[in-house]
Amino acid sequence: MNTELKNAVRATDKDAQYDTSAKRLLGQKSILAHILVKTVDEFRGMNPKDVVDCIEGTPHISTVPVEPGLTNTVSERNGERLVGFNAENQDVNEGLVRFDIVFYVRMPSAGGRKDGLSQIIINVEAQKDEPKGYKILNRAIFYVSRLISSQKERDFENSSYDDIKRVYSIWVCMNMDENSMSHVHLTKEDLIGSYEWKGNLDLLNIIMLGLAKELPEHDETYELHRLLGALLSKELTIEEKLNIIGKEYDIPIEENFRKDVSVMCNLSQGIKEDGIAIGRAEGEAGLIMKMYKNGLTAEQIASATDKDIEEVKAIIAGQEPALA
Repeated sequence: MNTELKNAVRATDKDAQYDTSAKRLLGQKSILAHILVKTVDEFRGMNPKDVVDCIEGTPHISTVPVEPGLTNTVSERNGERLVGFNAENQDVNEGLVRFDIVFYVRMPSAGGRKDGLSQIIINVEAQKDEPKGYKILNRAIFYVSRLISSQKERDFENSSYDDIKRVYSIWVCMNMDENSMSHVHLTKEDLIGSYEWKGNLDLLNIIMLGLAKELPEHDETYELHRLLGALLSKELTIEEKLNIIGKEYDIPIEENFRKDVSVMCNLSQGIKEDGIAIGRAEGEAGLIMKMYKNGLTAEQIASATDKDIEEVKAIIAGQEPALA
């Protein structure tokens, strides 16, 4: 394997490890609580430390498949049929697209809502930038729709549609042109008459949260952007991250949290170094091809660039256009 390919594979592997660490950090209840306070109406104005207690169990991180028919799992206990999120068969379902983070959260006051809903389902997705291959809002709509449809037999049975739980799919998109936040949801438009159809328009919610490349100052408007921007930054040092997270947001820095932040920072540095190496290798490959096209032999190029002749031949063979 040539040096350029080795660097590319190493960088890809580090990118995957970085993504895993980022999801683990985002999946910390203390971080999720800050997200809920800024995105879900019932939690607005609450102290994030109080919201932590509303998050049920341990959030599922990269374990629950998105694909229809695979999101849920069925089991039996004491003769009772139990349906829950499918977070167990990771080997069987290897290669499937999974929700980054998904969990249940209890409402601050179960009796505070007229429809009697006591839980909502939260999904958090992290994107390192806005994808080029598809429109990200379309993917968010698919995810939030799956969170609704997968509730059948898990959260409600048969035609008990009034038991559908409200869902939020929250997308954190990094490296955007500006800091932004949008709430995408259902609305009713009367075309003829104004009949009040019974039902809950607030069941389906998408939050699109854009993080600019530069970290904003700490103020109320960009409070969440600064926290998540610092947490996911590839530029800040470990101590800079922990200082913002711990001192500005009063988030307890436990050993596991500190370890994940450290791993992220080390991986980030490694990704940068591999990127530089890849760029350098691509530049060398371009120079070799230019010399080759100007009539120099592989032996002459190897001598001029102080490279092994077999490596030069491999670069020429890999980049020369195939004959039609």
